[in-house]
Amino acid sequence: MKRMVIFCMLFFCSTMVLTAASPRTVKYRQIHQKILQLETMVKDKDAELLHTPENPVEGCLYTAVACFKKGIQKLQPASSQENAQFTKAIRIVNKFTYRGSGQQCESTCDSYEKKTPKEFLKSFANLMQ
Repeated sequence: MKRMVIFCMLFFCSTMVLTAASPRTVKYRQIHQKILQLETMVKDKDAELLHTPENPVEGCLYTAVACFKKGIQKLQPASSQENAQFTKAIRIVNKFTYRGSGQQCESTCDSYEKKTPKEFLKSFANLMQ
């Protein structure tokens, strides 16, 4: 009987470990959720257009992420009431890092088309997925 209980406990614990999401996956999900939150809080009218990478090739992902991180700093909240939440979301999104493959990318941030802040955030969310 003791062996059966020990076996069941071991089986349960091992399945829990296998089904748990990795810390990196949890972090990416949190950042993706914050980007979606920012879409509702960001000032879109009379806002500065931002260079928006879309569908970057594999070797240019590091450059695309750097462009998004630079653009995030230029976003502004739609209303002053959302400022605290907005600042917290920006801080969390800024924690996103991507280690590139070391390849040189020919495109720069300035080479990407400028779009509105909401379109910018949608592209960033698509890249995160």
